[in-house]
Amino acid sequence: MRSVTYSMSVSLDGYIVGPDGGFDWTAPDKEVFRFWIDEIREVGVHLLGRRLYETMLYWETADQNPSLDDSELEWAALWNPLPKVVFSTTLSEVQGNARLASGGLAEEIERLRAEPGEGDIAIGGATLASEAAASGLIDEYRAMVYPVLLGGGVSFFPQQERRVDLELVETRTFSSRVVYLRYRVAR
Repeated sequence: MRSVTYSMSVSLDGYIVGPDGGFDWTAPDKEVFRFWIDEIREVGVHLLGRRLYETMLYWETADQNPSLDDSELEWAALWNPLPKVVFSTTLSEVQGNARLASGGLAEEIERLRAEPGEGDIAIGGATLASEAAASGLIDEYRAMVYPVLLGGGVSFFPQQERRVDLELVETRTFSSRVVYLRYRVAR
């Protein structure tokens, strides 16, 4: 069965964006960006909330930008054909290899798990991940922890009154002092 993974950049105090909505502190160096490229290769379909979808729209035409380096072109070449499912109550259409979700999150994940296919079902966006976590649908949490304290903003972790035990699967420290943590939900 395909795993559902939640992977995003996060501040040390647990936020994916700061109180002002900014996430400029997550700009990856070459080593971290290479890691993200390798990670996206393991994804078979990506589930996104509206805000993350709109942020990632940049990559739909980024390959036409002559200032991109080879790794950015490689990311675009991997990201653009990747199937995406967008959860939004305000969008009426999406671009590229994306479609609007036709059902609820649990229904979509159940359907995707039942379909033949390779790769993880990745979830991006704290609101969407929170809904998946509340329903017990996330198999792995993957946090790229940046050495910054934001003091508030949008939390990486779902705000729920439920204990979730995790097993550490992998850690990696980058030369930029960013730390990757990969945890599997203990079942």
